[in-house]
Amino acid sequence: MTTSTRRSVLRTTAWSSLAIAAALAGCTKKEEAAPVAASEPAAASAAAAPASGASAPLKIAFAYLGPVGDGGWTFAHDNGRKALEKELGSQVQTTFVESVPESADAERVFRDMVAQGNTLIFGTSFGYMEPMLKVAADNKGVHFEHATGYKTADNMRTYDNRTYEGAYMAGVIAGGMTKSNTIGVVGSIPIPEVIRNIDSYTLGAQSVNPKVKVKVVWVNEWFNPPKETEGAQSLIDGGADVLLQNTDSSAVLQTAEKNGKYAFGWDSDMTAYGPKAHLASSVNIWGPYYIKAAKDAINGTWTTGKVWWGVKEGAIDLVSISDKVPADLKAKVDKVKAGLKDGSFSIWKGPIADNTGKEVLKKDVVADDGFLGGIKFFVKGVEGQVPGGK
Repeated sequence: MTTSTRRSVLRTTAWSSLAIAAALAGCTKKEEAAPVAASEPAAASAAAAPASGASAPLKIAFAYLGPVGDGGWTFAHDNGRKALEKELGSQVQTTFVESVPESADAERVFRDMVAQGNTLIFGTSFGYMEPMLKVAADNKGVHFEHATGYKTADNMRTYDNRTYEGAYMAGVIAGGMTKSNTIGVVGSIPIPEVIRNIDSYTLGAQSVNPKVKVKVVWVNEWFNPPKETEGAQSLIDGGADVLLQNTDSSAVLQTAEKNGKYAFGWDSDMTAYGPKAHLASSVNIWGPYYIKAAKDAINGTWTTGKVWWGVKEGAIDLVSISDKVPADLKAKVDKVKAGLKDGSFSIWKGPIADNTGKEVLKKDVVADDGFLGGIKFFVKGVEGQVPGGK
């Protein structure tokens, strides 16, 4: 995935714009329904119309959780949409709606997409699962794709990236770069996906520095730059000198920059937001999957199920590793990446214990996807408890 272009597009985006966007982005399950942004104009979003006599293009719609200019999660999905258009050209026509709340309003958006003739619809956030299921049940001739969820239907498939692989590689660097032996994570919502990333970051750090402790602050939203800033600052005030986030803006990296600490970009390459603080960026590369899904729909080979891609499939990478990172740490990251790609390395291989000392994976046991999909505990080294956990 080309990540450098994200920064050139967003380099001039002022902090005030992010703060305003935060107010507009419906990013929590409990938030009241907010007005939804209009679809991208056809002239800007659609691939070229097919030549006379050619088959009509497959109409594809995307529902985005945040604004396309968030610099992270939604920006990565939109780059995937653009890669799809570039690859398939006149075979597809895409549109999107940004800042769709994880609320009942999402159902309205999905129904509107169907009414507009879209027969392949992507919902790019966990909170869209139930609304999409309802709409899918009423529109059997439409293929629905839900990102990060776990429920499927005959015409609804789930897809996800193994973001925990990027978190682990970032942890390897964090463990070697920390001077305080305390690193931090700004977490969004305590669902297994996010907990798994925190744990994997911790395991990566401990693989090079067993003394590492990890502090976590929850903001309970995916995209809220002011809250992300507050969370990052509290971690720094608590002694953390290397930060990771599982939120969607660049606020954590920018806060680290202002405080003379280190941090990572998340979902997209965030180097330009804090070049002095930036150690690397864990990026999502959605283009290959979106191309596959569209081809499946075009060729009549689309089937339901769950797709979970990672480094092996080219869907996750750790990019733009800073020159500040020593060569030996870079070599360790390269070794992990190569092992993930060829299957010779497993992040979740026992013995692994939770932070109460209970063994959760026995020695040499490799966690399967069922185990990974249900993680609701912190591993040894992470301070505190998972919200709502025992």
